[in-house]
Amino acid sequence: MASLGDASIQAILLDIEGTATPVDFVHNVLFSYARGHLGKFVHQPPEPITLEIEELRKEHAADKHKGLDPPGWVDSSADLPLASLVNYVEWLMDRDRKSAPLKSLQGKIWVEGYRSGELRSEIYADVPAAFMRWSQQQRDICIFSSGSRLAQKLLFAHTSIGDLTGFIREYFDTTVGTKTTEQSYSRIAATLQVPSSRMVFVSDTVKELEAAQVAGMKTLLCVRSPKCEVETSGAAIVHTFDEIFP
Repeated sequence: MASLGDASIQAILLDIEGTATPVDFVHNVLFSYARGHLGKFVHQPPEPITLEIEELRKEHAADKHKGLDPPGWVDSSADLPLASLVNYVEWLMDRDRKSAPLKSLQGKIWVEGYRSGELRSEIYADVPAAFMRWSQQQRDICIFSSGSRLAQKLLFAHTSIGDLTGFIREYFDTTVGTKTTEQSYSRIAATLQVPSSRMVFVSDTVKELEAAQVAGMKTLLCVRSPKCEVETSGAAIVHTFDEIFP
């Protein structure tokens, strides 16, 4: 692997999907579970979802104003707009929308799945050893994902080899900004009180890496399948976490 200046890197910022966790697990297991349990959850939520409903109502109005033709939203029923909510959330999921209230709702649904044992996180085999190695090297491990902070914690707490959250210093979601804008990475560095030049961001998405580079971070493109390999300016390519600070 190309040298990052090992001694200078204080924090490792990780993407999740396609980097620490297989894409198929996220799409075929987590997203499918959320969709399958959505209707029951919104009609009998174990915790309040009033905030998510209101934020999704606003997002629906914005989509309608933009002419995106979202499914109708009816507020007049005594049952609140639950049927409208389900239809709209499914519409957002079909478009893989990085919506904060959608991600919050999905996270709350996954809580129930993990509690019941129906869900168990799938991570790449090299992840636990890497977490242990980086911790021993006294490097901070942080996560940046479009999924909610709750969803991130759940994923790393319920892996097949146990709870990995003890290795992770902090979780960041899109409340700091989108993953393709430089300001998001600058805010993360400021929150951690770590110079961006002493951080490395690992992701499978070139546009995210380019944004992190503008913010001054070192970057690594994680390519889990050789078929997906692409060129990116300024980022070395790794195929496994075993290659990162071995």
